Amino acid sequence: MKRLSVITALAFVAFAALLQTGAGAVNMTIAEKFAGAPSKGPSGVYTFDKAHTAIGFKIKHNNLIYLPGHFRDFSGSINYDSADPSKSTVEFTAKITSIDTGVDGRDNHLRSKDFFEVEKFPDLTFKSTKVEMKGNQWMVTGDFTMKGVTKSITFPFNIAGINPAGERSGARMGVTAATKLNRRDYGINYGVPAVIADEVDVDLQIEATMPRPTAPAAAAPKTE
Repeated sequence: MKRLSVITALAFVAFAALLQTGAGAVNMTIAEKFAGAPSKGPSGVYTFDKAHTAIGFKIKHNNLIYLPGHFRDFSGSINYDSADPSKSTVEFTAKITSIDTGVDGRDNHLRSKDFFEVEKFPDLTFKSTKVEMKGNQWMVTGDFTMKGVTKSITFPFNIAGINPAGERSGARMGVTAATKLNRRDYGINYGVPAVIADEVDVDLQIEATMPRPTAPAAAAPKTE
């Protein structure tokens, strides 16, 4: 009976150790998801794929529901450093005249002096100044300009994944990000908060591509 008890105790210790090992493996997977995974993709300049990218926003109306919108005309790039992602940079520009909330009359009003005043301020821009990891979350800081006002903003982002270059296409990166902006900080003051909220939710869903490396040309045969 004593021998059986010793064997049982040893089995319990081994089982507990196995559980600890399994927990460590789960934690490593989580860490890789947020920190390690981005370093596995190739370095280089990834350009926003306009067909698979959404520069979106939403704003609360009458304190009831959110009205969504997006910009149809934009460009952007991510200069990605796989060895040290904190050295990466990102920038993008959206053409305000391309704003689209699904209602022509509202979109025209948003382009007017009451809101964006697109004839004087045609672009919305962002250019990063710092990328850093805080805990398990990547953060990007940069200069954001809207309606002629530039402010430094910081917001979280995640690299959803990087697909390496294939036989027919280059590498492809997925990035998601979200933040909140106060429109009045940028001189967009039309309307009262009870009707049009001051806070705007921004949602970025980005796919960016890097061309497949061009194969070096074959050397010309030597002639005697």
